[in-house]
Amino acid sequence: MPTLDYHDKIAVLDLGGDENRFSPTFLEQVGAHVDTALADGAEGLVTTAGGKFYSNGLDLDWLSANADRAEWYVGQVQALFARILTLPMPTAAALPGHAFGAGAMLAIAHDYRVMRSDRGYFCFPEVDIRIPFTPGMAALIQAKLTPKAAVASMTTGRRFGGLDAVAVDIVDATAAEGAVTDTALALLAPLGGKDPGTLGAIKNTMYARAVAALTV
Repeated sequence: MPTLDYHDKIAVLDLGGDENRFSPTFLEQVGAHVDTALADGAEGLVTTAGGKFYSNGLDLDWLSANADRAEWYVGQVQALFARILTLPMPTAAALPGHAFGAGAMLAIAHDYRVMRSDRGYFCFPEVDIRIPFTPGMAALIQAKLTPKAAVASMTTGRRFGGLDAVAVDIVDATAAEGAVTDTALALLAPLGGKDPGTLGAIKNTMYARAVAALTV
């Protein structure tokens, strides 16, 4: 279950201690915590997790049981990506473990990413599980990664460890066990105090094409 805490003026959203798959309830809870962080005037947002997963992405069990709501569900997931991508505060994803599929996309939507150096994988497995990227998901990834990194991650299903991920700029830094969230907080600490309206407008301009593709 997602929980929200604060480190000085930076909101820390813990996604939970299990696989943190994107059930409708999970998405609603995350959205509510983001609402709270905005209302409280937080000057940054770090998302992290308490177990061996940051997030394993789409809730495929829910999706298979609710196939008639697939379009609605994907729309909810993409709306979260678009919101984090353009959030009017600095953001960082602190990955203490695995980030797969849509979980990796959520991390990509942040301004910065920190990954544990000795454990966990960052992976877009879509090519191997025969689930093509939606136009919005592809646009999100391509807006944040270099063409070389996008090809390496989107077309191969490769599992990147922390050191491999930082080498191709999928993540911005690595950290030892227990230091991932602190490293993410340190990235955001100097960035506090930016005007939210201006920062939000800049992000919406920077990522206009991705946002348009995510919110069709």
